[in-house]
Amino acid sequence: MSSWILGLTGGIGAGKTAATRYFESMGIDVVDADIVAREVVMPGSVGLNSIIAHFGDEVLTTEGTLNRAKLRSIIFDNEAQKDWLNALLHPLIREQLITQLEQATSPYAILCAPLLFENGLQRFCHKTLLIDVPVEVQIARTSERDKVPQEQVKNIIAAQMSREDKCQKADHIINNDRPLIEVQSDLDKLHQNFLNAAKAT
Repeated sequence: MSSWILGLTGGIGAGKTAATRYFESMGIDVVDADIVAREVVMPGSVGLNSIIAHFGDEVLTTEGTLNRAKLRSIIFDNEAQKDWLNALLHPLIREQLITQLEQATSPYAILCAPLLFENGLQRFCHKTLLIDVPVEVQIARTSERDKVPQEQVKNIIAAQMSREDKCQKADHIINNDRPLIEVQSDLDKLHQNFLNAAKAT
């Protein structure tokens, strides 16, 4: 395991992916919680088999994969079902994240998770980095990218921890609402900072 871990987070549409790609171009291993969340419900997995046993075949697509939209509609207004699903998936995701971080070979590794603080994943990290943009930028970018109504994006943002709370919790904050060259310059400085911190541990 890279003994030094950076937790990277940011709200929807903040630009986490662009930031992690930049770190990857520097040779840093990135473990992405969104990817792991999909892996733990692949066909044949313990996660998907448990979901089928609980909700029935109606949560499957014709190809036998998880129908996320269907599952979301079932749990959307049902706290008990949502709690059941979280109790199943969060430990599976956490276990897989730790396994993948242990396999990282770069000088330090990045744990990228939109819900880093909400799910308490920062406890596995030495430092945290928040990729931040104003809420109106999040709404515009996500609506354009995902071709969804702005109202839907506002609801997603409202369900996440507030931007102010994330800013208070994060060790480092990158403002991603400015020219790319400025953002990359700041990422470069942080990268050196993290390399030095990793060497010192």
